[in-house]
Amino acid sequence: MLFYAITIFLSAFLLFQVQPMIGKMILPWFGGTAAVWATCLLFFQAALLAGYGYSHGIVKRLSPRRQWMLHSGVLLLCLVALPVIPDAGWKPLTPDAPAMRILGLLAVTIGLPYFALSTTGPLIQAWYVQANPGRIPYRLFALSNLGSMLALLTYPPIVEPNLALRNQGVIWSVGFGLFAALCIYTGWRSQARAAVKAVEEETGGDEPKPPLKRHLFWIGLAAGPSMLLLAVTSHMSMDIAPIPFLWILPLAIYLLSFILCFDAEGWYKRTFFLLALAPALAGILYLAETSPEDRPELKLTIGLYAVAFFIACMVGHGELSRSKPHPKHLTAFFLMISIGGALGGAFVALIAPVAFNTHYELPLACLLLTGMALTSIYSGLDSPFRQDWLGWASILVMTAAAAVTGYAVHIGRAMTQGSMVVKRNFYGEMAVRQYGGVYEWDGYRSLVHGAINHGEQYTHPARRKEVASYYCQDTGYGLLMQLRKQGQPQKVGIIGLGTGTLAGYSRPGDVYRYYEINPQVQPIANEHFWYLKNAEGQVTVTLGDARLSLEREPAQGFDVLVVDAFSSDSIPVHLLTREALEVYFRHMAPDGVVALHISNRFIDLQPVLERGAKAVGRRAVLVETEDTDDGTCYGTTWVLMANRRDTFDNKVFEGTSSPIRSAPWLKLWTDDYSNLYKVLK
Repeated sequence: MLFYAITIFLSAFLLFQVQPMIGKMILPWFGGTAAVWATCLLFFQAALLAGYGYSHGIVKRLSPRRQWMLHSGVLLLCLVALPVIPDAGWKPLTPDAPAMRILGLLAVTIGLPYFALSTTGPLIQAWYVQANPGRIPYRLFALSNLGSMLALLTYPPIVEPNLALRNQGVIWSVGFGLFAALCIYTGWRSQARAAVKAVEEETGGDEPKPPLKRHLFWIGLAAGPSMLLLAVTSHMSMDIAPIPFLWILPLAIYLLSFILCFDAEGWYKRTFFLLALAPALAGILYLAETSPEDRPELKLTIGLYAVAFFIACMVGHGELSRSKPHPKHLTAFFLMISIGGALGGAFVALIAPVAFNTHYELPLACLLLTGMALTSIYSGLDSPFRQDWLGWASILVMTAAAAVTGYAVHIGRAMTQGSMVVKRNFYGEMAVRQYGGVYEWDGYRSLVHGAINHGEQYTHPARRKEVASYYCQDTGYGLLMQLRKQGQPQKVGIIGLGTGTLAGYSRPGDVYRYYEINPQVQPIANEHFWYLKNAEGQVTVTLGDARLSLEREPAQGFDVLVVDAFSSDSIPVHLLTREALEVYFRHMAPDGVVALHISNRFIDLQPVLERGAKAVGRRAVLVETEDTDDGTCYGTTWVLMANRRDTFDNKVFEGTSSPIRSAPWLKLWTDDYSNLYKVLK
């Protein structure tokens, strides 16, 4: 038992340690968006499906000795793919179809080792049954999930803060080599002891094959929590930050529910969890639909998400555990679980962004989970429970949960119908909303990305050149515009297009060059707002990730470069590292200034930029403003970095700026190291 347990535990640990590691490695290449992690999760689920399918196939068709020989060859072949460090050639040249490029990158970089690791759980359990007739192997599945959860939970506090990404890749690759040797040895011991006839006789040779409806039931129960996992993770990452901590928390809860449900019968208190499912799903939907200003504080919000998601996963995985088959059919059972997981992931990561113009997948996941729980209660799988009064109570609660889900979908439709335009793609959901009449003096139009306002413009013809929201005269950028000399043209670079508000500052002879990763933003800014059309200077837009575009371009000689590319409150970390600052200043004029808009509800980026400014030898100041009484201008936080140290000695900055707060305790962020967890407010 010992070697089986160690092999399964190590494989699961490596399997889930590589997930946040590779996700963080490639996140900067695709704009730092939350959808990168959702696409990674889809790949992981698809690879798991392939691994479970492989295990099921060879166990059913090959003798124990041939199973061992084939799998040993696969493990040795995996060594060719090490170390698991992505090649820079996969960096995208355009922002189009990033999901398929991410899937291809992952397949080439970690595909074969990840596939081999994903086969281990069902295969080792099957080998254990072959070598130990009559034994029940399902606790090994719980041990596998324990290894997975420990891998996830150790990444943010131990691995991420202490190891550079390249070192993480190398150490993981060494660990995989050790696993391969251990797995080959365990397989050799197993096949030497296996007695096929004894296994057939003692482990259920006459056990009937589960019917098709049971297989579909397993798929549905697995798909519900999988859909919910990706939907909840995407929502949290989009509204807070695409960081490993917020990726790992839901995934760790997902795995914990597997551990508890498959470890022993007593963990899944069916009555309690079924009754708790309705308020849990209602809580998830409430948090998702409520505006950020109306939600509880950050830690409480994350805690509520975690508790509600845990209850939902316990129901899905608890019902799966109650219906698990005889060990003879365990590989088919795990295969159905992986099919359900992959289908749920594919729906959220690939289908939903194309099929829906808003995030309907979250209420649909709740609806699916509710339906599968109802199916389990009223199927022949558990006839005694159907006769119990609590079964009727549960059905009433489930019906209420379904009604809440339907209501959430209705609310989503109402929200989209109240918008002029709603568009969605890989980079998120965008909506244009009109407040008041177009020709009313106070009428205005806003662009919303996720839950965050990304710019506003008055729609009355006489007010269309007014600059408002985050870019008023007293903001960091407004102060820089007061420094410009009369009649002297400026060249301005802007990372993040939004509504094109900053073009309202342009004057004849100016050149404004925008960098925008989301191809849907440019037509929205041109068709529904007037800043670009009314700009007095020349305006161009370069599509693609700004960091990659600037790396490829010759020096631009910007007088001002604005970094304002945050989607909701999430942070594209690759735009804030030392290497990023070096790229920016390569493009600056001798007296140029880099202006970074870092307003954020959850993350304090001042310490990051203080360390970065010192690393590149530039002086930095902080400019903070408050909301105006009339609501025209919003409170903002800007950090300005100048090529010349005397730039901020100008009287324009007297009383309007302050030195940026020192942060000697924070490690410098680089392309190889960053840790948002340390700067959460």
